Amino acid sequence: MSNAPPLSTVMPAPGEQAPDFVLPDTHNTPVRLSDLRGEGVLVVFFPFAFSRICHREIAELNERIEDFDAAGVHLLGISCDAVHSQRAWAAQEEFEITLLSDFWPHGHVSAQYGVFDDETGHPGRGSVLIDAQGTVAWTTLSPPGQPRSLTEHLQAARNLGAPAEGG
Repeated sequence: MSNAPPLSTVMPAPGEQAPDFVLPDTHNTPVRLSDLRGEGVLVVFFPFAFSRICHREIAELNERIEDFDAAGVHLLGISCDAVHSQRAWAAQEEFEITLLSDFWPHGHVSAQYGVFDDETGHPGRGSVLIDAQGTVAWTTLSPPGQPRSLTEHLQAARNLGAPAEGG
């Protein structure tokens, strides 16, 4: 049993600068988070391609990709699966969501975001919404085996572009 703190205590907090990263997409093209400045980014960590809960979550996000686009939020899905596995999964499911591989160094970005589980060797179901300036705006982390709420993700994305009250 690990003495590591619970994952939720090490995720970047709202108001903090999001850690920058570069990871390959399903075509092995490097994607750098800071290159997406100027728009919101929802980073969705998931344990495994081809698994039941992960499939449902990514499929739901993919089905609503136009709603995220309308909110000015780009979707990035990150797992420790190899690029080739993610490419096969994305092709099979016809996903439009950008999938990134945190395969090597294994789980490095997932660990930076406080969602990597050392005992199981994969990221947990954590999501981080980042604003156009690269600041964390919202986070969520589901317990193992529990899917995240699509409704909460959409609401957070829509709130990102909403003007502040009284402003």
